[in-house]
Amino acid sequence: MKLSNRLIAIANFVPKNSIVADIGTDHGYIPVYLVENNIAKKVIGTDISKGSLDKIIDYIKTLNLEHIIDARLGDGLEVIKPYEVDTVIIAGMGGLLIRDILEKNKEVTDSIANFILQPMVAAKELRQYLVDNNFEIIEEELVKEDGKYYEIIFAKKGKSYIEKEIYYEISPLLIKKKHPLLREFIQFRLRELENIIEEIKDINTEKSKERYLEISAKIKDYKGVLEEIEG
Repeated sequence: MKLSNRLIAIANFVPKNSIVADIGTDHGYIPVYLVENNIAKKVIGTDISKGSLDKIIDYIKTLNLEHIIDARLGDGLEVIKPYEVDTVIIAGMGGLLIRDILEKNKEVTDSIANFILQPMVAAKELRQYLVDNNFEIIEEELVKEDGKYYEIIFAKKGKSYIEKEIYYEISPLLIKKKHPLLREFIQFRLRELENIIEEIKDINTEKSKERYLEISAKIKDYKGVLEEIEG
């Protein structure tokens, strides 16, 4: 099976011989890839949509993998028992929703060793949650696919220390290894911020003035990170 660059990057974080829960498994591609490539011993794929899950069940059956891939209907970690899996993948949803899934079922969350998280938005807020709630961010990856950038976080229970506020937005791990996509990613973010500045610069309200100052400071921080990776 051939996965997209984003899904390959997610699968690459899965430890060998692990038991995995793929939350919101969508098409079931990651569970199938993990077992066909002898990465995972067992995978539980969950989805909140019965229609999606029925398609995944049919797909698994055509590959004769129903003994090793368990498809479950449910919301977040609600259908996972404590200590049933050692690794969880939560990908393709917002960072705030990922945070809520981890927070809502603490007993299950606390029993899991490895967390592979891929937020579509709000990566900053997700990192803040992880740091504030005794997760250690071990590694990160950045992938570009169809013109979009995807941040993938690999975390375990432990302690993380964030030196600067901007490192919640731009991973210090990506900065440290001078990730080949990082400069391009920061420039993309800078263009977005500069467009917002352009839109609000002539709006003479207190809220707009505050926003202007906030974004100006963020632009300065982003440029500081660019200097850091170029230094």
